Parts: sequence; C-alpha cells; structure tokens
Amino acid sequence: MTTQPARPAATPGGRLDDRLVVVTGATGRQGGATARRLLAAGRPVRALVRDATAPAATALKAAGADIVRADFDAPPTLSVALEGAAALFAVPPVAYGPAGADVEREFARGRALADAASTAGVEHVVFTGIASTPDPLAASLGKRRIEDYLRERMRSVTVLRPVRFMSNFLASPAIGLDGIAGGVHRHVFPPDEPVQIIALEDIAEFAVMAFDQPDRFAGRTLELAGDAPTPAEAVAAISEATGTAVRYEQLTHDEALALNPEIAHVRDRWISGSRWHADIEALRVVHPGLRTLTDWLAESGAAALRTRLLGAAW
Repeated sequence: MTTQPARPAATPGGRLDDRLVVVTGATGRQGGATARRLLAAGRPVRALVRDATAPAATALKAAGADIVRADFDAPPTLSVALEGAAALFAVPPVAYGPAGADVEREFARGRALADAASTAGVEHVVFTGIASTPDPLAASLGKRRIEDYLRERMRSVTVLRPVRFMSNFLASPAIGLDGIAGGVHRHVFPPDEPVQIIALEDIAEFAVMAFDQPDRFAGRTLELAGDAPTPAEAVAAISEATGTAVRYEQLTHDEALALNPEIAHVRDRWISGSRWHADIEALRVVHPGLRTLTDWLAESGAAALRTRLLGAAW
C-alpha cells in the first residue's frame, strides 16, 4: 500500500485540483468513472476499496491512484483512509436484507463516512445518490437521509442524483431485467414513452466540476440525465450502432411481481406518472459535452455491446 505525499494547502473554498481527492466505490461504476476522470486530469486520487487485488483496483493503481483498503462497516478504517484529504466522492454501498433495501444499515454506512470526513477536515464532499421522483422509492430513502446528514456535518456538499445509466444496457440480464439477452431488452417502462438516461462519464464530469469549483457547486443538488429516448428508440439506436437486431419488451405487472415485489411497485408507479425530471437542456448549459445515447454508443457503448452480444451468441 502506498501513501500520497503531502500536498500544498489552498485557500478554503478555492480550487481543489492540486489536492487529494478520496473516491469511495472506486471499483464500481460511478466511483470508477470519477477516479479515472480525476486521474486523467492529473489530480491526486486515493481510491477506497475492499479488495486491493481486484482487477479494477489494480488498474486504478497502475493509473496512479493510491489504493487503500477500507470498510464502511468498520468506521476506524474510514478515518485512516481519509487522513489528509481535501475532498471526497461519496458512494456508500447499498445494503439489502431479507425484506429488500436495508435503509438503516445504508444510513449507518453513510453516517460513518460523513463523521470520518468531518473529523479528517475534508472541505468538500460530492455525494451521488439516486434521481428523485414525486413519490420517493424505498431505495432512495437511505440516500436522502445521508444527504441530510452530510449537510449537517460538512461545510460544503454537492449532491448528484443520476437517473438510469446508459451502461445498464451492458448488464447481465440474469434476473430477467435490463441488459440484452437473445436480442431482447426487457424492462418495466412503456415502449413509446421517454426514459431519461445518463452516461457514467458525465456523472464523473459533474463531480470533477464540483471539485474544481466548490464555491459554485456547494449546496447544490443536481438531477442528472443526458438523454431521454423511448425504449423503442433506444433499441433502434443500439441495433443501428451494433449491426445486431435488438427489440424491446415491457414486463407485465405479473412478470415484474414474479421477479421482485419492489420491481412491480416501480413499474406501477412509473406508469402512474412518478418519473425522473432532470432538466437536460439546463444541464447542457453547465456541461456542453453532455452525452446523448448516440454519443455514448459511438464513443464506447457500441463496441462493448458488440462484444457482449457476440459472446452471448456463442
């Protein structure tokens, strides 16, 4: 394990681009994208991981990140990992129990991270949660409590609430939902109504902007999306970009219920009008390079999907 050298101090509230940023969830999707974006900009990154030998962790180490083992369920490890940090990208891991989302455990993890960050003197936190809807999902309750607690404990907090990831099209549809199997993409959404989506790389871009301009982004909550194709439009774009025919099927209520009661609940709420509401045009003013689905496919998604679909064919 390596440690970062001491960094020059900067004026509170000023730029954080020359000082240490700690990234949680660094071997996951949002944390990984943010860590890579920070490293590409030449910024010092300490990546918190549970397994330093995991391929994603070794890749980050090769890219220049300081890899530190830490466990949200062992708060002392968080305190050690945050020593000397000026900023924090926070993605407390979701917790599940027999009844579904374990809100209390998720909040306990977020609280432990906030306490450790406050004690360590972290100046700015970017917390990423889940996009809001008029009728909050059970999965968002723990994250909202963490948001509130961070605002109580930290002087400067930016909250990101991303919608569905474009990379979900790459997911393994092992549970009969999301991803692509047998040329079919299945989900709970009506086929001809828009569904907001976002590229992981754009979540990272907003996080880096917040670290770069903490005065501008402190106290702000950003609902994040980059495009809003209908599911039918999305599979048509994927078909064209990959050269492989893909069609969309909406799960019925009974099919969703058979997978998980929470999935059926989400389906019914969505159909009743409880949906994400990011202002994509306003976000594009802040981040002109905000990716559409077509952009993401051209940049990396189509190649990854072709590999995935080819592998599935064998």
